[in-house]
Amino acid sequence: MRTPTSRTPTSRTPTSRTPTSRTETPRASTPHPSTVGNPAIEGPPSDALPAREHLPVNIAGRPVLDVVIPVYNEEKDLEPCVRRLHEHLLRTFPYGFRITVADNASTDSTPAVAAGLAAEVPEVRSVRLEQKGRGRALRTVWSGSDAPVLAYMDVDLSTDLNALLPLVAPLISGHSDLAIGSRLARSSRVVRGPKREFISRAYNLILRGSLAARFSDAQCGFKAIRREVAERLLPMVEDTGWFFDTELLVLAERAGLRIHEVPVDWVDDPDSTVHIVRTATDDLKGVWRVGRALATGSLPLDRLARPFGDDPRDRELSGVPGGLARQLVGFCVVGVLSTLFYLALYSAFRLGVGAQPANAAALLVSAVANTAANRRLTFGVRGRDRAVRHQAQGLVVFAIGLALTSGSLAALGAATGDPAHSTELAVLVVANLAATVLRFLLFRLWVFPERPTPQISPRDER
Repeated sequence: MRTPTSRTPTSRTPTSRTPTSRTETPRASTPHPSTVGNPAIEGPPSDALPAREHLPVNIAGRPVLDVVIPVYNEEKDLEPCVRRLHEHLLRTFPYGFRITVADNASTDSTPAVAAGLAAEVPEVRSVRLEQKGRGRALRTVWSGSDAPVLAYMDVDLSTDLNALLPLVAPLISGHSDLAIGSRLARSSRVVRGPKREFISRAYNLILRGSLAARFSDAQCGFKAIRREVAERLLPMVEDTGWFFDTELLVLAERAGLRIHEVPVDWVDDPDSTVHIVRTATDDLKGVWRVGRALATGSLPLDRLARPFGDDPRDRELSGVPGGLARQLVGFCVVGVLSTLFYLALYSAFRLGVGAQPANAAALLVSAVANTAANRRLTFGVRGRDRAVRHQAQGLVVFAIGLALTSGSLAALGAATGDPAHSTELAVLVVANLAATVLRFLLFRLWVFPERPTPQISPRDER
């Protein structure tokens, strides 16, 4: 491992470009996801991600880490920020690195300052965008970067830089897919006004309540991601502004990727130009849009699936269920709604016919609806392929449920002669609970079985 005293700036140059060539315009990258949620979206192939591996210490010709600083009209703070970050990385970071200034259509002298830094400092480059938007800047730079670990931080350096190495270390080691700084962790030390504190905590409560997010701080400007994850995840992220971070994290979490959180020391920037009300409004619109996409299952999150572990033997395990917890939740939600629908139908049919015909008709209609809902929402099967077959198999499952519930009604009639309607409903609820457990097992193992994941050999991963 190199020590700070043995390194010189010229030895850390990530590429062979001359200083005058490092002010760049963004090159073509993955297309903007105007068709977000479409499984046919352009981008990386849809096969599963390879297992995470420790990155090599030295990668010839390119840096390990690319830190992006998105800026808009930051002519005053840009140079001291970049020089402070550069000095810190030279002194403490044991791998090759690059600092990329992403200018979001600044109208002051920010582009000139960025170009001057790129010409003077070997590890700095600048990228100019003609449109505003932090998310747009990060998408553009990350999509075109050759570094295996991509990060970003705000230009005000509100976060203590000592958290940078702990932020990216789990990504370099192969332990995690993304990493975020958290101002809301117990051991974090934060200095900011009560207004921003309230807004931040309220926003994260909204995310937990509406999108079931488990990460603690969505919008701290201090994040990192492995490049192979970014290549597949970025085409699914639609937002180009401040909601970009939240959308990225929510989709990553729903896909089962590992998000590492680092407690940070953070001091609020009193000169921040962020428009709080407009940003909050845009964020709430983004929450609604992402929540709707997740509810309808329109996002191809299977592209982000990881093998069970990094040992090749783990990829051949046959007894490890995939997505069991998520499927159970979806099945329970569909089951509750189906049961209510079934009971309403039974009560309606019972007004005109006997108990057995009413039960059969209600169960048949609700079974067709239940199979269709579970097919799409619980097991993620979309399109018309094998839809008729699935419904036929669902009817077999329905027949088993019919036998259980009809048998329960027959046993009740034999025991009491003329049972009350409320007693019939109670018996049917219990019988349906038993049928539900069996229905889930049959759906998971027979109707919608897990498709085998292509085995990835160590040779294929290289």
